[in-house]
Amino acid sequence: MSGWRWRVAAAAYAFAVTMTGTTLPTPLYGLYRDQLGFSATTQTTIYATYAVGVIVALVLAGQSSDGFGRRPVLLVGLAASALSAVAFLLPVGLETLFTGRLLSGLSAGLFTGTATTALVELAPAAQVRLTSLVATAANILGLGAGPLLAGVLAQFAPRPLTTPYLVHLGLLAVAGALTLTQPETVTSPREQRPPWRPLRPSVPAGVRAAFVPAALSGFAGFATFGVYTALEPRFLAEILGVQGLAAAGAVTALVFLASVAAQAATRDLDTRRALPLGCALLVVGTGVLALSLDLASLGLFLLATAVLGAGHGTAFRAGIASVAGAAPPERRGEVTSTLFVVLYVGISLPVVGVGALSQAAGLLTAGLVFAGCVALLALAALVAVLRRPGTA
Repeated sequence: MSGWRWRVAAAAYAFAVTMTGTTLPTPLYGLYRDQLGFSATTQTTIYATYAVGVIVALVLAGQSSDGFGRRPVLLVGLAASALSAVAFLLPVGLETLFTGRLLSGLSAGLFTGTATTALVELAPAAQVRLTSLVATAANILGLGAGPLLAGVLAQFAPRPLTTPYLVHLGLLAVAGALTLTQPETVTSPREQRPPWRPLRPSVPAGVRAAFVPAALSGFAGFATFGVYTALEPRFLAEILGVQGLAAAGAVTALVFLASVAAQAATRDLDTRRALPLGCALLVVGTGVLALSLDLASLGLFLLATAVLGAGHGTAFRAGIASVAGAAPPERRGEVTSTLFVVLYVGISLPVVGVGALSQAAGLLTAGLVFAGCVALLALAALVAVLRRPGTA
């Protein structure tokens, strides 16, 4: 393997391992709930704390790697991920769960933009499309690996609430060693680098026509991801009658795998066609999801999972490309970061709402209402993108 390929592979591994930690608790929430006796609302609030950490990191440190360098920020992100695992290894309590999720969000917020940029910079300029796809795959596959790894270890290995985090710490140690060997890609003199400043989310008037459908479809897709990673094990156990932590982890992994596959399959599709396609897939997927919950059909639930993952991946890739293409170069990073803030609000607030509704009206009702809301958002995004001038 040539030098730049090895560097890209090492950076992608570190990216994937960090994101794995953010979804590692997914199949374990039931065990935590049995041990601590907390409500569905508390469970989803614990999950949503992750998004708070991401948004804080994006706002306060989203541009920090331009000034301090990629490698230092990545090392801080790895350290935050390791501290998150340590928090989950402490005696189980609500404080440790909230702390672990907050640290996990901080690690993801530090890593997502910085690792994506570093991956592109570690390869020759002619490989930018390849490295961009590698960055996306590392991100989403890492998210999908977390529930699968935790579910298998929790079901078949001893000490289900500690073994997944010990394994993750081992993976992080390797990632840290690899990151230390990476060259720094920010080579300009420090006095020429931009000063640190917090992100001030804003969207120029000329970008709003592209931003609105990307934000609506992205919000819908990330809300779907949030509900799957927070509540999917309960859907399986309480509505579909499927027990087992490994099964819960595998189904959650499916939605992320479908997203990656869709992004790879549509990478050459024009955004004016890809974004409506992604919105349409989200609408269809939520319809199948509602039907699967109403009929208690595992087959339909798996189909809905795959379609929703594909809809997320297609709309997410096209939305990012559309916004980046419409934004003026000098404000592209700011506008893209603003979009990510919207997306991570989407991964948190709807999840808490679904948890509260499931506690008040039952899990089935909450699932059906959620499916309807996501469908409406995706339809609104579809209408918005089709009304843009020049949309095919």
